Amino acid sequence: MKQAFNFEIVKHPEIFQENRLPAHAELKTYLYDKKSSQYVSNRIISLNGVWNFAYASNDDLAPKDFQSVDYDCRHWNKIKVPGHIQMQGYDIPHYTNTAYPWDGKESVDIGEIPTKFNPVASYVKYFELSPEYVHRELRISFQGVESGAAVWLNGNYVGYFENSFNPSEFDITPYVQQGENKLAVQVFKWTAGSWCEDQDFFRFSGIFRDVYIYAVPDIHIEDLKVRTLFENDFDEALLDIEIDSNNCGLIELKLSRENHSLFIEQKHLEKTSHYGFRVEKPLLWSAEAPELYDLQLTVSDFDGNIIETVYQKVGFRKFELRDRIMCLNGKRIVFKGVNRHEFSSKTGRCLTDDEIIQDIVTMKQNNINAVRLSHYPNDVRIYDLCDQYGLYLIAENNMETHGTWQDFSNPLEHLESIIPGDNLKWEPMLLDRVNACYQRDKNHPSILIWSCGNESFGGIVIKHMADQFRKLDPDRLVHYEGVCNDRRYNDTSDIESRMYASVSDIKEFLAKDRRKPFISCEYTHAMGNSNGAMHKYTDLTDEDMSYQGGFIWDYIDQSITAKDGFGGEYQAYGGDFGDRPTEYNFSGNGIVYGGDRKPSPKMQEVKYNYQNIEVKITKDDITIINKNLFTNTNQYNCVIELYKDGVLKEVRHISTDVKPLTSVTYHNPVAIPSDEGEYCEIVSFREKADTIWCRAGHEVAFGQYICTNAKSAAIRSGLPEIIYGKQNIGVRGADFEAMFSILHGGLVSYRYGGKEYIKTVPKPNFWRAPTDNDMGNLMYMRYAQWKIASLYMTHKDPDSGAVNKPEIDIMENKVVLTFKYNMATNPSSQCSVSYSVYEDGTVDVVLTYDPVNGLGDMPEFGMMFVLPSELKNVEWYGLGPEETYADRCRGGKLGIYKNKVTDNMAKYLVPQECGNKVGVRYAKVTDIQNNGLLFTGSEMNFSALPYTPHELENAAHPYELPKIYHTVVRVSKAQMGVGGDDSWGAKVHPEYLLSVDHKMTFKFSFKGI
Repeated sequence: MKQAFNFEIVKHPEIFQENRLPAHAELKTYLYDKKSSQYVSNRIISLNGVWNFAYASNDDLAPKDFQSVDYDCRHWNKIKVPGHIQMQGYDIPHYTNTAYPWDGKESVDIGEIPTKFNPVASYVKYFELSPEYVHRELRISFQGVESGAAVWLNGNYVGYFENSFNPSEFDITPYVQQGENKLAVQVFKWTAGSWCEDQDFFRFSGIFRDVYIYAVPDIHIEDLKVRTLFENDFDEALLDIEIDSNNCGLIELKLSRENHSLFIEQKHLEKTSHYGFRVEKPLLWSAEAPELYDLQLTVSDFDGNIIETVYQKVGFRKFELRDRIMCLNGKRIVFKGVNRHEFSSKTGRCLTDDEIIQDIVTMKQNNINAVRLSHYPNDVRIYDLCDQYGLYLIAENNMETHGTWQDFSNPLEHLESIIPGDNLKWEPMLLDRVNACYQRDKNHPSILIWSCGNESFGGIVIKHMADQFRKLDPDRLVHYEGVCNDRRYNDTSDIESRMYASVSDIKEFLAKDRRKPFISCEYTHAMGNSNGAMHKYTDLTDEDMSYQGGFIWDYIDQSITAKDGFGGEYQAYGGDFGDRPTEYNFSGNGIVYGGDRKPSPKMQEVKYNYQNIEVKITKDDITIINKNLFTNTNQYNCVIELYKDGVLKEVRHISTDVKPLTSVTYHNPVAIPSDEGEYCEIVSFREKADTIWCRAGHEVAFGQYICTNAKSAAIRSGLPEIIYGKQNIGVRGADFEAMFSILHGGLVSYRYGGKEYIKTVPKPNFWRAPTDNDMGNLMYMRYAQWKIASLYMTHKDPDSGAVNKPEIDIMENKVVLTFKYNMATNPSSQCSVSYSVYEDGTVDVVLTYDPVNGLGDMPEFGMMFVLPSELKNVEWYGLGPEETYADRCRGGKLGIYKNKVTDNMAKYLVPQECGNKVGVRYAKVTDIQNNGLLFTGSEMNFSALPYTPHELENAAHPYELPKIYHTVVRVSKAQMGVGGDDSWGAKVHPEYLLSVDHKMTFKFSFKGI
């Protein structure tokens, strides 16, 4: 009886496929063409391109019998495959984190599916087959479809599949015909399996990865498994090869590297074959040195006619637990990782080759050595590239059910509602996904760890999934973080894995339990302006051998390029498409921007914290600590640069020979002069030659040493002219004039060289535009009084309205005016600002605040200047080149840097505090003729932006910011850190807050230039 598709199976988790072929390794297979005597890849017929398309909001409205040969679909709309329908004008992109997308819209029981709104996409592809294919065995492969699909060919039901992120293949031999064929596919946005795909990402649907047909020859390698086995040391390896084929024949096995053959062997090929070969002193694969060998398998019939050839890259490496420590090739490994969603701002989860390579190159250039492929199998292309470029992978199975358990205070009391929990109904589907995850990617040396999935609580089903991984693969470890929530099956995971545990929490846990190595599978949450105090985690990898690193959440902002209503483009996030429920900009957690995939300012700190060479410098010595597992420092050029007050004075090159995991102290060859000035010595390690991921000279690590020889204080003689008016006091010198207003309570004019630089009275500032982390920990509520104080302070008496006149002191070479301000806080408080004006136009500013009991610390302690917008250029001598903060400045180098005011507006999805620089000795803001203001101070914070903090926080998107009317300079003694342990409650670490234990004073100067 001819099989037919029954839509009811979409609703049942027990049925997740019909007629699908067994999963197998991704193989690079070529057929032998006798005419050309060459191997060709014409066995594959790509079906990518333009398809005919019909959209319906549910199954009842979807076209019926469209799969019939007689149903003409050529007049339908067109859509591109691969691609999401929501990125091509149908439905909308929908971002939600843990809540299922139908939550609050339709009552859906656990395991059931929405029916009122559950988009159905009907696809039709007409294609022709040449005669040479019609009589072959043909299979069709769908590399990725969200979330389930039924397939017909020429009116015949081929099969059904779920699991969005693994290939599904079918035998279509009985249904193909010479000439034109009609392929029909119906894709369901949500199936029963969607309950297991509740990842923190945009919800799409459609055929978003490649679709192709491939021919199967009479003798064909169906599956290949390659293992590299070692015994006591790494001088000899066993290359273990298992092959499944559809028929018997002959096989030639050849292993080579750079065209040098290690062996060539002729063997019989059975339907199940097992071969082993000894390899002497193999070069070992690692992220530091991703050494690969070429395995070539050539299949022939018994007459010697070549049928097909399979090429497989082989990396010899061993990953294991030794004394409860994860070791690669015998060395303790530290993961310096990121989580990476597969995402493009232009095409969703359908990436180009260039985008994938750009990601990998960026990671390598910034010392990232590991990627957790969160939270599903990625496109096959990234695995080959990680083998080639050298990145360690946690390969994660497609499972997340966060929304079924997160709202229970004690989920163990609600196991009946948790998927999968102990409900064996879900086990076949999830074991099938584990098998698919393993089978496709099992031969990649870059994969060190399999992961059962993400945030799905615990239970016996996930324990069985872990056991399945172990049964399939004894050479890798199994990861699952969720056991920390459900210790009934603690052995589910070989690794103790946590999300967003603080360093103190990790230390506390390891003090009690060292049964497993510990990693932070998600940590230092990179939402907006974040990643503060990341160094505490990376320092811990050196302090405790059981802590073996972590994976930043996450790599790229999930943002979508959209139009802003005014003709411009912007990066849209959750809620911008009318999608509800939504988590708004919680989709933006990347250390690279979503729009162009370029590093955000946070990457500077990531690169430094992840560097594998630590440099400690004193006047006499340079100690080099090599944290590489396999790479000697002699593989790099070591360059020493000496700067005086930011200007390069000397360059030296030294030879180093520090073996992996050792340290050596060298005599410092640079003598720092004794004359006055600030000297900075930078020791830099750089690549000697071009690589596939960087140019020669690329810096992989640095250290710096700063030494200041006391400078003579500037001598200023002569008293500026003072003009006493009724409401204003003028101060004048040869090149400048300043005016202080009694009525308006401060400096209202500063003209230098005939140009006016003051647009509004400079005022004390205690506020910053809240960061995403600030919003998450309610900083804006706890610190709100400091925003009010900054906005509404007055030099008048709050009760009478009488003006507090400034105090005026005339000294030998300066005039000092001090303004006192009453601040709208409860309890009430005051601060004062004094201006010391010199004859040359220099103005010393001193901000003073006496802490008041009942008022805590503040976000910032400094002054804010609103200057003309013509002052567009910035130069500073301090840490850079990227923005830095009290808890995120280790990666900054002391130097002189230049940029534009607008460059300091980091492209965070929601405007927020950005652009700050710490350790600033001087900063200039100037116009195109280099006229402007010079600010100087003792390692102050400095910021030059087009907007005030209050303007920034009033905008939800960059396009909502006002037209640029001014340049806003903030100089401060300090600003609180940005934090980043997580973005939903973790506060800035206490040592990076502003102390209010004693009188606060901040002194700096400005002068026209």
